[in-house]
Amino acid sequence: MPAPAEQIRFCASRDGARIAYATCGAGPTLVWAAHWVHHLKFDWDSPVWHPWLSMLTRRHRIIRYDWRGCGLSDRDRVEFSLEKHVEDLEAVVQAAGLERFVLLGTGGGAGAVAMMHAVQHSEQVSHLVLFGCQARGRLARAMTTEQVEEAEARLKVYELGWPNEIPGYGQFFTALHMPDATAEQMREYNHLLRLTTSPRNAIGLIRALFATDVRGIAPQVRCPTLVLHARQDAIIPFDEGRALAGLIPGAQFVPLESRNYVLLETEPAWQQFVEALEDFLPSSPATRGGEGGAVFNELTAREHQVLELVAQGLDNATIGARLQISERTARNHVSTILGKLGINTRAQVIVRAREAGFGREKVR
Repeated sequence: MPAPAEQIRFCASRDGARIAYATCGAGPTLVWAAHWVHHLKFDWDSPVWHPWLSMLTRRHRIIRYDWRGCGLSDRDRVEFSLEKHVEDLEAVVQAAGLERFVLLGTGGGAGAVAMMHAVQHSEQVSHLVLFGCQARGRLARAMTTEQVEEAEARLKVYELGWPNEIPGYGQFFTALHMPDATAEQMREYNHLLRLTTSPRNAIGLIRALFATDVRGIAPQVRCPTLVLHARQDAIIPFDEGRALAGLIPGAQFVPLESRNYVLLETEPAWQQFVEALEDFLPSSPATRGGEGGAVFNELTAREHQVLELVAQGLDNATIGARLQISERTARNHVSTILGKLGINTRAQVIVRAREAGFGREKVR
């Protein structure tokens, strides 16, 4: 998929740091607080991030930004802390004129920032998605001298390896993030790493994230939340992701069969991730006619697909076959739709859906 037209602008954070942000795609707004190893100018050319952007822009207008000290944002004389990163996200949201949106946080630091924003600005965040996130950073959860030494050793290897092109040594960071990457993905991510920021900024940023602890914030999240985590993540342990989901009231937790901290389109877990997003996020505001059509906006993308087939008169077994899900799953989706629409029978759903414009392909 070619890159859609994208606009890059700049805004000022509370301390004056210039933050670069980009807007692309069409549909409901999704703000992506991405892992800091990315660059607004180069992401669409990256075999790692291009699939993410293509997937997200299919149904959404995406707002994303470069972290302070990285990419096109200010790199010199910037301060790194959770509070500053939260202020940067606030500045982007304000500059983009956003009122309500889905918030996606990918990576430990981005997840903490996203949770803080969701709590401090609960009126803005309709849905929260957290992938590969945690409630406490590596140093915040270090309980022994050995764990502290291991965290410090990682920082030193990152610092020394950043500018070093010797194979293996210079790629230590990348190999930990994507152990199952192809040679091309590994090479391009390692190159992007060097384009993103300087060794000094990287260590300052990572050290601040290592010390992050939002265990007191997570229980205050009130919007619908989806937490996803790779079972064999080498950066943030799976148990940390599961513990985070347990802290957020009503959060859904989806384990992914992957070893990669940065999920790749070339692995089976990618499709599982995409389907979980489709099932969780509300679909695009309907261009459906009919009185009361706005209520259908509360349905997820998958529920819209199911409703379309229900309106065509198909039974649960046929719907399951069409969508490659089980008959039981199709039946559960129909039950959820009935509940959201406040309707008791399938016949009533069909009538209501057809009045709103569903099922016309077959009904006409």
